[in-house]
Amino acid sequence: MVAKMEDTVAKALLGSRQKNAKNGAQAYPHRPGYGTLGRPVTLYANYLPVTSVGKPMFRYHVSIAAQDGREPVGRKARHIVRLLLEEHYSASLNSIATDYRSTLISVAKLADGQFDVRYKDENNERYPENPKVYRVTTQHTGDINPADLINYLTSTNAGSMLSSKPEIIHALNVILGHHPKTECSVASIGGNRYYSRREGIMESASLEGGLEVLRGFFISVRAATARILLNVQVKYMACYKSGPLEYVIQEWRVNNFRASSCTMEAFLKRMRVCITHIKRKGRNGKESSGRVKTISGLATPQDGISAPNRPKVEAYGAGPHSVKFFLDAPGSQSTRPGSGEGKNRKRKKTPPTAGPLPAGQYISVAEFFKKEYSITVNPNLPVVNVGTRDKPVYLPVEVCEVEAGQPVKSKLSPKQAQNMLNFAVKGLAPARNAQSIVTKGVEVLGIGQPLNATLSSFGINIGDNLITVQGRVLPPPRIMYAKQREIQAKSGSWSMQSIAFSKPGILKNWVWLFIDAPNSRHGLSPQGLADSLDQFVQTLKKMGVAAEKPKGGTRINYSINCCISFNASVIEKAVYFLQEKHKPELILGILFAKDAQVYNTVKQVCDVRCGVRNVNVQAEKVRAANVQYWASVCLKVNLKLGGANQTLRTPDLGFFADGKTMLVGLDVTHPSPGSTSSAPSVVGIVASVDSQFAQWPADIRIQSARQEMVSDLDTLLQSRIEIWAKHNSGRFPEHIVLYRDGVSEGEYDMVIEKELPLLKNACQNIYPASDTKKGLPRMAIVIVGKRHNTRFYPSSDTEADRFANPQPGTVVDRGISEARQWDFYLQAHSALHGTARPAHYFPVWDEIFYPLHPGVGSGIGAADRLQDLTHKMCYLFGRATKAVSVCPPAYYADLVCTRARCYMSDLFDPTPSVNQTGSVAGESGGRVPEESQATVHPRIKDTMFYI
Repeated sequence: MVAKMEDTVAKALLGSRQKNAKNGAQAYPHRPGYGTLGRPVTLYANYLPVTSVGKPMFRYHVSIAAQDGREPVGRKARHIVRLLLEEHYSASLNSIATDYRSTLISVAKLADGQFDVRYKDENNERYPENPKVYRVTTQHTGDINPADLINYLTSTNAGSMLSSKPEIIHALNVILGHHPKTECSVASIGGNRYYSRREGIMESASLEGGLEVLRGFFISVRAATARILLNVQVKYMACYKSGPLEYVIQEWRVNNFRASSCTMEAFLKRMRVCITHIKRKGRNGKESSGRVKTISGLATPQDGISAPNRPKVEAYGAGPHSVKFFLDAPGSQSTRPGSGEGKNRKRKKTPPTAGPLPAGQYISVAEFFKKEYSITVNPNLPVVNVGTRDKPVYLPVEVCEVEAGQPVKSKLSPKQAQNMLNFAVKGLAPARNAQSIVTKGVEVLGIGQPLNATLSSFGINIGDNLITVQGRVLPPPRIMYAKQREIQAKSGSWSMQSIAFSKPGILKNWVWLFIDAPNSRHGLSPQGLADSLDQFVQTLKKMGVAAEKPKGGTRINYSINCCISFNASVIEKAVYFLQEKHKPELILGILFAKDAQVYNTVKQVCDVRCGVRNVNVQAEKVRAANVQYWASVCLKVNLKLGGANQTLRTPDLGFFADGKTMLVGLDVTHPSPGSTSSAPSVVGIVASVDSQFAQWPADIRIQSARQEMVSDLDTLLQSRIEIWAKHNSGRFPEHIVLYRDGVSEGEYDMVIEKELPLLKNACQNIYPASDTKKGLPRMAIVIVGKRHNTRFYPSSDTEADRFANPQPGTVVDRGISEARQWDFYLQAHSALHGTARPAHYFPVWDEIFYPLHPGVGSGIGAADRLQDLTHKMCYLFGRATKAVSVCPPAYYADLVCTRARCYMSDLFDPTPSVNQTGSVAGESGGRVPEESQATVHPRIKDTMFYI
């Protein structure tokens, strides 16, 4: 039924498009039909069918008034919404769903208006004597009928529109996410990720260093032709280990034995802990856990600086014997650790004290807890502050339990990242991944039978099994090397043994720079280095590069205990020395270990400051190097020298190989967890300059953090066109195909409304009037999605690759998409571990594929053209001898952004330090980034410096 309706809608759209062809391209281009190339295959997709979409419903907006000039946000705001439902809508709880932020969805009409909501802590069953009151407003914002969406998705009318579609999908997402959000045994992260904390259901593994990884689930309602689907995907989250805080800190110290107190504070900051030395009794008389508090940091000498009796802290990160606070006289407001803040708070019963506490004098945290609670604390562990810098509240770590399911805000270490990857890919093969969705996923999300009360009230039902979709396996291209040597790829990869580069470079003058460190264990001797470098030269020659032995080299020491700027100056002096003495075309950097800080420093010095090509290798790998290792290094070297590693046959590239087409890759990356507040967003652009698509010079821009639109896009594209013309006898490209990465679904309109005019303006400025009158250049923009949640699974072993994933070249454009939208999923590669993630391609502008290749009659249509060319391009990623997961323009642009982050590592991956106020900051000290820090040196800016 679905396939038949897809074909009917596609046919109607094609007729409508041909009828309105004179109107030119439109945003977004309608689907020009479905792809037909390749061998048919049936796949499972990680989608469950929504078999009943529910009744008409009412939507309400929720807002919470500010108190004392501050509007409640985050966890507190969610709790206030929870209290609103308990206090004012208790009779209708099962017929109301909420996102606990700003939306209520109800089956019945609710009384809206302003409500006073009394506040109590999350773990408290009872209200305090004089609770704080929040004014909450609910306002009816519209009626929603899910049946309207079904009618739209089953319509075969090409011009059918539904303006309420986003609202209906949002309402369904709120309803389906309501149950797991209300379950205390489920950690709800963001709007749609859920992790069970229940024994027997929770799946976790240690990451070491006080962290663990949880396996959970993502859900999202999706519209597809003739039906509504629920996308369910297995997700992984790095979080703090639950349990006693003292154990978490001790484990962290094992992995960070050289780290400072400020590094520890960065790790602990914003961690939620349950206070265990004060128990509370519920209405049933049972004891429950104490209050949940948030760690603001460690104790510092600057704490409580404006208080009349400020604390006495001997040193930053001091222990319980070295932190003293003033014990107030009886009758005054208490500032004792863990006693609770706030006026008129009832005193709770506490364990018997070991003796009377003297009031009106200073007492250490250790002495206080010994006398008041008979708790002996470890003097070697720090005190944590669960108050603020101005009004600190100190606790020993022994009375803190880390709450389960808290995502880590800081960046994982390389070892932790590897442990997380091992848990994700080795613990759950593709088939088990799929099985997990329909078993544990259904249970955690509460979408199975019997229906939970909320879904039952709304009349929504979810199918039990994953849907099947029709896909196709596209044939791989033949890979071309020197002397017209052809190789047939198998399972998405091939071997270069005894084969030379398609276009080898020349390396006559190069040097090496050995960056060593005291007590390093790489085992690379001077003779071993000389022998290995000889092998490197021989490998280059076998692959066709005209290479000679190095002209020289030098060895320097990297001081691990010194600051980055000192080491950078040492490396810079060494590079300048080699440049002045040998004027090298390339410096081979030999690094004492796999260390991001060392690597980033070398790249910043070579690419930005000195302007010399650079390839880095690890000393340990050089010592054990074989031909295969050096061959992988040679792939990078040849690209940096301007060569072409592999090419495709002209027929395989279609009109891309006509010498008139420029492919462009554009990506924007944003500051990640752990970055400083002044870290910018980074723009990376690459563009082809030859008809073999071997060389892709790049450029970099920095802009305001989180800015999605590329504001300097006209200048960037103009520079790419000028370089293309330089390599093509002064001609400008007639076709420009832009693969745009780094854009979420909600930002597609931004690309058309804001970025497209800049692209057009760049062409208008540089192209002659004779070309622009002809409508040149023609342009197409294809969004590349990597961070989506769609996965496919083979329906039989015969259709699987050796890792139990769909075979390389699998393309899907049916079953999970809307017929009116032109998109497809392509898994070009073979994933070595875990479940393969296909790339998602969505054309948002097209003046090339359909207008020039409508596929009328027996011709290959636009859908097949785009899918086939994008697939074959994945075999042209020059750094590998295998097909890659996303097409090279997008992949290269991503590498450019990654390289720019290396140049600004002090902003993106700072070394924690303590500023004058005692708070943690990066080593950059909040400095505003300068464009010059990410500006590649003129000598190498038009090369593939980033590879």
